Amino acid sequence: MTELLRSVSLSAIFVALFSCVAIQGVVPADEKVANKNSSGTAAAELAATQAAATTVSQARRQAEILHSTLHSSLRVIHDRYYREDEALPIPAAILGEVFKDVETEQHVILRWLAVEGLAMNSDHKPTDEFERQAAEKLKAGERSHEIIADGLYRRAAPITLSGHCLKCHMPDRKSTRDRVAGLIITIPVNADSGP
Repeated sequence: MTELLRSVSLSAIFVALFSCVAIQGVVPADEKVANKNSSGTAAAELAATQAAATTVSQARRQAEILHSTLHSSLRVIHDRYYREDEALPIPAAILGEVFKDVETEQHVILRWLAVEGLAMNSDHKPTDEFERQAAEKLKAGERSHEIIADGLYRRAAPITLSGHCLKCHMPDRKSTRDRVAGLIITIPVNADSGP
């Protein structure tokens, strides 16, 4: 019974997550672009496939809403449903599956960014200059870091690593103060729409 309730509750969280994205009209999906990252030709291909790109100000607001939704979802899933001793998947990995669906259906790329502590997945380490700068700025306490280039709006914002996260991300810590990771959101934009 407990497993059934957990499954139903997780499903409800994911439905709420996708509803938030759909209501805001992040970006209409008219072609599928699967399993690409936000660098090089993948970024150009993503931007090129997006027929009705949004303005920068719309993308900024959509990224803020999406970030808040995902940050809250990660916290709730971790706090209420994750137990180390039950051999369940790590909540960030579960949301990684959601990221793939959002990318395929909405052409929005979502990516975790290692900022402080151990990266649980080497794919989360900074891969380009924007991500290296974002990691530095988020570690310094800035609320976000963004760039508009090549028809893409990219925004990095903090994800709080609190007590239960620190067991893995900072096993040798000397303090229980919260640390920071990041979430990068990439949305195709109309290059002529300005900041």
